[in-house]
Amino acid sequence: MAEKLNIAVVGATGLVGETMLDILAAREFPADQVHAIGSKRSFGKSVEFGRRELPVEMLSDFDFSKMDLAFFSAGAAISAEYAEKAAAAGCVVIDNTSCFRDDPDVPLIVPEVNENEIRNYRQRNLIANPNCSTIQLTVVLKPLHDAAGLRSVRVSTYQSVSGAGRAKLEELARQSADLLAGNGRKDGNPAIAFNVWPQIDEFEDNGYTREEMKIVRETRRLLGLPELPVSATAVRVPVFFGHAEAVAISTEQPLSAGEARDLLAQAPGVEVMDIPRDKVFPTPALDTPNTDVVFVGRVREDLVGEHGLNLWIVADNVRKGGALNSIQIAEILVKAYL
Repeated sequence: MAEKLNIAVVGATGLVGETMLDILAAREFPADQVHAIGSKRSFGKSVEFGRRELPVEMLSDFDFSKMDLAFFSAGAAISAEYAEKAAAAGCVVIDNTSCFRDDPDVPLIVPEVNENEIRNYRQRNLIANPNCSTIQLTVVLKPLHDAAGLRSVRVSTYQSVSGAGRAKLEELARQSADLLAGNGRKDGNPAIAFNVWPQIDEFEDNGYTREEMKIVRETRRLLGLPELPVSATAVRVPVFFGHAEAVAISTEQPLSAGEARDLLAQAPGVEVMDIPRDKVFPTPALDTPNTDVVFVGRVREDLVGEHGLNLWIVADNVRKGGALNSIQIAEILVKAYL
């Protein structure tokens, strides 16, 4: 391993990019040079990195051949145009968009789930970071599958507005203020304030949205179960940060709620909060902000069918669902491969 690496964060002015810089500084990632990369619109701005200010450099002019590692989090279109060029220049790319998640030659990684697959990055010099909802789901499913074998998974997500970016956060705040002031809905956008919206991304021909099918495909791939029955319903809710999921699973072998709690309490990256009678269970607004674990509660045996469990899973979608997962991958690369 080189003593210290030169790294670039593409999309440094976005929610995930800013959080990446915060986490890289807080975890004292072994970096010599850190470059904040943005679009022409962001050029000339600055972003915080620990106690330093980094100037935002323009992506179209940036020389990735001088970098050891790059994090891409500026949208799939940007990754499609620039990520492979960066990889071809010798820079290892960890991509936090949907661009490469279905590419069989690019490893899709959640360190707590399939760390060993990281070694396959050498095929393309690329690693894909999964969808935020899939990350928190599979971190919890993995130890249960290892113990009892998964037979099916059903998940309904309750996804915060931050998952759609900074502009949607501002839209939620604006709509909420208008409604509380008695001014009605003014901006003409889909009503998210004081509402739930059962569509994330576009609909496909099968009636499911792209977001829902991402969860299906990525869950199967991460767990190494290509035929696993998975069904998803993805819903946007008027919460600023933190995604929640109601999950129903069935297993090949019997697994009690108590056994599941014990397994999850020992699982890496998981924190169990599950004393319902004392109102101890995780919620996005109260428990997830600026946290790095996946919380699970409401673990109970299903009343329908055999070998079934229901769970409630909550995590910070910007950190574990995006920035942190990418940095965990990078830390493994540094330790074992670079």
